[in-house]
Amino acid sequence: MIELEPLAGTAPTDSTFLLVEYAGPWARNAVAESGLPDVVRAYLQALDGVRVQLIRRHGGAADGGVRIFAAHLGADETWIETTVLDSHEDLCSLDLTGLGAGQRPGLTPYTDHLWLVCTNGRRDLCCAKQGRPVAGALAAEWPAQTWETNHLGGHRFAATLLALPSGYCLGRLDEESAVTACRALAEGTVDDAVTRGRAGQSAAAQVAELAVRRESGCWAVDEVRVVAADGGAVAVESAGQQWEVEVATRPGHSRRQSCADLRTKPSPELVVSAVRVPVG
Repeated sequence: MIELEPLAGTAPTDSTFLLVEYAGPWARNAVAESGLPDVVRAYLQALDGVRVQLIRRHGGAADGGVRIFAAHLGADETWIETTVLDSHEDLCSLDLTGLGAGQRPGLTPYTDHLWLVCTNGRRDLCCAKQGRPVAGALAAEWPAQTWETNHLGGHRFAATLLALPSGYCLGRLDEESAVTACRALAEGTVDDAVTRGRAGQSAAAQVAELAVRRESGCWAVDEVRVVAADGGAVAVESAGQQWEVEVATRPGHSRRQSCADLRTKPSPELVVSAVRVPVG
C-alpha cells in the first residue's frame, strides 16, 4: 500500500493576504471570474505581492457591509488589520500599494484568531465536500473568527485551513480534528498530526521547522522560528537554541490529486536529510 503524501512543506508560501468578503457564487478562479465590478477586479489583480482571498460566512450569513482583513506574516512582525466597507467599490479608495511590502494600510488592528477553511467546490469538489462540514464545526465553536475561503492550494489534503495570525496551514481535517487543532493553536501550541507548514515560508523552511519541533519536542507556537533559509539549508531556532537542517527533494509516488479526479501523477516530496544538534 502506498503511504500518504507528507503534509509538511505544502502550506502557501505567500506572506501577505487580503481577505475580501464576497458571498458568492465562487468560480474556479474566484477573483478573476467573480461578479465583482470590473474596476474592483482590476484593482485587486493589480496588487503586487498580495494574495487575495474571497471569504464568506458559513451558511451565507452576512453582518452587513463588506468585511476585509489585511494580514502580513513577517519574520520580525506579524499583524492583521480589518475594516467594514459599505461596498466593494470602496476597496479602490484604500491605499494598499505598500501592502505587498508589509506596510500596514492603517485599518483597525485585529488581535483575535481567524480560521479560513477552503470550501470552493468549483475549484475542487473535495474542498466543498470535506471543507463545509469543517467550517460548520468551527463556526459553531468560533462564530466570529470562522470564514470559508476560496482557495488555499493543496486540495488533495482537503479539508484544509489557514490559521491567522500564526500562519499555520492544516490539512486532512475532519470536524473533530479541526476543532482540536484550532483549539491547540488558540492556546499557543501546534498540532503536528494535521500541520502542513507555516505560510510565508519556503517549502524547505516549513519542513525544517516541523523537523526541529519533532526533534526538540517544542510545540509552542512562539518558541520555534526559522532564522535563515538558503535553498535546502535552513537554520531554525527552538527555545533559544539554533539547529541546522538540510532538506532534500525526492520524486514522489504517483497519487490522485483530487477526490474528483481518478488520474494520478507524482508530486515532488521534501525530506529531511540531516538535523544537527544545537549549535553553540
